[in-house]
Amino acid sequence: MVAGTEVRHPIADPSGQPTGRRRRLVPVLLVVGWLVGVGWRMWLSRHVPLPIAHTDEDSYLHTARALAGGPGGFSSENGPLRRVGYPLLISPAFLGERDFTDSYRLVQLINAVLNATVLPLAYLLVRRLVPVRRAVALAAAAVAATLPATVFYASVAMIDAVLAPLVLAWLLAVHHWVRRPGPLAAAGVGALVGVFHLLHSRGLVIVGVHVGLVLLLFLRRRTTPAQVLAAVLPVLALALANEAVIRLLGDRVYLLGDPPGGGTVRAVASGAGLLRVGAAVATQLWYLVVITFGLAGIAWAGAVRLLLRPTPTPASASASALSSAPAPASATPATPVDTSVAGGGSAADEAATRWTVGVAVVTSVGVAAGASVILAGITSKPLDAIYGRYVQMLAPFWLLVGVAMLVTATPRVRWRRAAVAAGVLLAGATLIAARLAWVAGRGHELRYGGFGAPDLMALTGGWREFRPFTGAAVAVASCLLLVAAVRSPRLRVPVLAALVVVNLGTMQVITDRLVRPMVAATAPTPRVADLGVRPGDRVWASLGVQWVLRFNLSHQVTWADVRWFVDNPPADADVVLVRWAPGAPDDWDGDRHGFVRLGGNPEQHWAAWRRR
Repeated sequence: MVAGTEVRHPIADPSGQPTGRRRRLVPVLLVVGWLVGVGWRMWLSRHVPLPIAHTDEDSYLHTARALAGGPGGFSSENGPLRRVGYPLLISPAFLGERDFTDSYRLVQLINAVLNATVLPLAYLLVRRLVPVRRAVALAAAAVAATLPATVFYASVAMIDAVLAPLVLAWLLAVHHWVRRPGPLAAAGVGALVGVFHLLHSRGLVIVGVHVGLVLLLFLRRRTTPAQVLAAVLPVLALALANEAVIRLLGDRVYLLGDPPGGGTVRAVASGAGLLRVGAAVATQLWYLVVITFGLAGIAWAGAVRLLLRPTPTPASASASALSSAPAPASATPATPVDTSVAGGGSAADEAATRWTVGVAVVTSVGVAAGASVILAGITSKPLDAIYGRYVQMLAPFWLLVGVAMLVTATPRVRWRRAAVAAGVLLAGATLIAARLAWVAGRGHELRYGGFGAPDLMALTGGWREFRPFTGAAVAVASCLLLVAAVRSPRLRVPVLAALVVVNLGTMQVITDRLVRPMVAATAPTPRVADLGVRPGDRVWASLGVQWVLRFNLSHQVTWADVRWFVDNPPADADVVLVRWAPGAPDDWDGDRHGFVRLGGNPEQHWAAWRRR
């Protein structure tokens, strides 16, 4: 049954307190929660003084430094997929003369401030989608805001730190536009899509979905030519802005990436290639279900039913709203009605929810497919067993929809959707296990690393190997417990609070088992400043220095772009960073080049030498 306290009522708040007082309390809680979220993210970042996600971080940081008026550097991007939105966002961190670590802390602060906005955006979205109590909406928003898929990248200079809140803002804007059409609402949606395009190549999928949405709304006579123009112009403007900033940068940032081309086509232009891409897409979608405790699977089961059922007329929607309204205390309970996500409001509300969910479904499949195709074309590296980074931004939305599908459905529908989610999890685990076995049987190995799915590693204990059946078991158990618990309205908030605790614990495990070891392995010691390398020195680095250490040493040279050489240092080099391996044949001898060693770290195999 749908509890009466779960349905919006225009007269009094379910708690018995005046509605106005509770409404004033919610913004305060959201602001406090956002501040706490910023502080928590900065606390998690305290162990990360230098980049650990190479070479993406290096590319963004070099571009941001150049945009702030400093020296440039390399970027691992390629021309067609190059974006400047994130470097523009973090470029203020490089204004003025600062130590690199200080600038990096400011980048982490920018990430934390924006990433923590998932909390208020999630609350607003779940309140628009479903008629749940404010307490339940706040608890669900807290779960979404603490998901490791949401939080993990806030500690590093990666675009993924801001994509999760952007997804929620965009889908919230889509819902508003469909519900209350107008040029201003259309322009808001278009602006957010343009920001996606400015930030990352994933924005190409969002742009494609946006174009399809605009066309469908126009053909269905749900929007006007003026609104179509308002929805399209911001996208074009921000695409042109991206190109303008790239031209402004010139050759201060030089690209090392290869454009997608023949390799990508060859990777998918066969039956075997399409199967590989299909398996990668299925793995990413399965991953979304696992890391949301099965709630994404419940959401998809409800979304299919929502999208396939006939569009209600205003009269039928009104009747549905009446059927889900709380009955007087003396009345006999009516037959349970499944309000699902959208059945408790007007025809405009239900239409807006249907369109929003439909957009999210297409986007999820599109992003997973686009990422799988692009990654399949990178033939210089082994294929990934799983690479969930590209779909992580969608996890908060599907978790929220899953919560909505649970709290507004009848018990029978809840269990039916849980069964669908369990089936997806088990089928996905079987497919993944078969894929891993097939590849291993041919003497190959799929890549499995920390940035592929850190939360999955923590939840399954799979730090060295992919454990699909363990992941499925964890998600199925979580899903069944949630379905059993939410039947009681009193247990809903405590159960969601328990998920917040699980998220906090998972992030701590990720920090201890993954992040801190990465930092220890990639942070060069001592600092170049401690060796006497100072502003004005012309610094070059040898390719003999391990590449991660070479990049992090170079970041400490904030006044110049550190270029690379093979063996003989350039004539204009004042200081060189080279390999130091005592007794090894590749130990660099600076004496024969007229240099004197300043110091370094023989265990990390690097040293700094100054020309005499």
